[in-house]
Amino acid sequence: MSNIRIFIDFGSTFTKAVAFDMDKEELAARVQVPSTVDTDISVGLREAFDKLSELVPVTEADIRSTVACSSAAGGLRMICIGLVPEYTTEAGRLAALGAGAKIVGTFSYEIARDEQEEIAALRPDIVLLTGGTDGGNKKTIIHNARMLAEIDEGVKNIIVAGNKSARSEIEDIFSGSHKNVIFTKNVMPEFGKLDLDPVNEKIRELFISRITDAKGISQVRETIASVLMPTPSAVLEAARLIADGVKAGGAGEAGMGELLLVDVGGATTDVYSVARGAPTKEGVTMAGLPEPYAKRTVEGDLGLYHNLDTLSSIAERENALYDESKTAFEQRVESLRSVLSIPEGADLTECQLTLSRLAVKTAVDRHAGSVDLVVTHNGEFWVQRGKDLTQVKTVIGAGGPVAFSADPRRVLEGAVFRPEAPNILKPKAPRLYLDSKYILFAVGLLAQSDPAKALRIIKKYLTEI
Repeated sequence: MSNIRIFIDFGSTFTKAVAFDMDKEELAARVQVPSTVDTDISVGLREAFDKLSELVPVTEADIRSTVACSSAAGGLRMICIGLVPEYTTEAGRLAALGAGAKIVGTFSYEIARDEQEEIAALRPDIVLLTGGTDGGNKKTIIHNARMLAEIDEGVKNIIVAGNKSARSEIEDIFSGSHKNVIFTKNVMPEFGKLDLDPVNEKIRELFISRITDAKGISQVRETIASVLMPTPSAVLEAARLIADGVKAGGAGEAGMGELLLVDVGGATTDVYSVARGAPTKEGVTMAGLPEPYAKRTVEGDLGLYHNLDTLSSIAERENALYDESKTAFEQRVESLRSVLSIPEGADLTECQLTLSRLAVKTAVDRHAGSVDLVVTHNGEFWVQRGKDLTQVKTVIGAGGPVAFSADPRRVLEGAVFRPEAPNILKPKAPRLYLDSKYILFAVGLLAQSDPAKALRIIKKYLTEI
């Protein structure tokens, strides 16, 4: 009898269900149905289980042991507040993105009254309040805590991850405010030093305990075991597993080494790198904050369906229209607005391929580090900001516009280093792979309980292209 494990992704558009045969260590079935988050999420969930049971035997025990991730109802919406944009605010942003959040606002220095109103209007799921190294500036984070405490509606959950010396004053400010305030370690305890894991853990705990309730996902708790994390966090867990492998004695499984993963969606393009990103160019000086080993960035203007105008403008700016007139290209872009899957016809297919590749190229350009020659009175210096990914040997493509593309290799080559842009430190000679079965989220969820099996499964379904 097969040992089936089921994993669910509650998306804003579709609810996906993946069944793994744990004995054979293979994909047994994958289905998706329209999400019903706005009405009753359990309706879509039950439909997903019904479709899955047509392909593989599903017992009530299988359903009860199911775990899930979610990006439904807008995902995990966060605001980050810090002292200086380039340091504590950026540290908070990196922590939030690593926890799978969608950042809807960032604020620095002392919050003004109009910014206070903006924060309330945004109604974030979580506000991450940072500022000051331990023992450093307290004035700004205390002022900002006071401004948050004054917001009656729109801010319920606050994670404080700033100067530990300000904790007692901040506790006093929020006493009686009826807000859920959680304290954790400083995201930047010393200047230029990051400590992101503690706040990542608090974000995930808060997501499980409270945020899922607010989004109606608590309705499924009587049916399945748990909603473990936001969907982007599950994908990052999968990327980390594929790169690092499992080091557990005889049960270990080798990983594939440092990698870059690009997930192109309809609303955003997410980029994940699991790499140290140390300089490879001799004599380079690093600038800015150190980069997290496992890093995620989100480009909200590069979704293939919701941002066609932006992508079309990029195509024109980069002369990607080739011999086609601007008017003809724009007409084809307009035709793509009604296409929710694979377009028909050579012209629309070519147009979608162009835009998909540009989404990948632009998103990875922004994610990767850069190196620039700086001239000072002491001479010339090469300065690197961000990760050097030139030696990364594995690039993985995910998401419908890549996985179901007519030419996925052409799309994914947008992630590769270009000699005409040598300052952008993208992978120079990687092998390209495809998450052809669209199962990375499930692998990330399975990795929480059985990482070795999760890794062996995904190795079977990463297709080199």
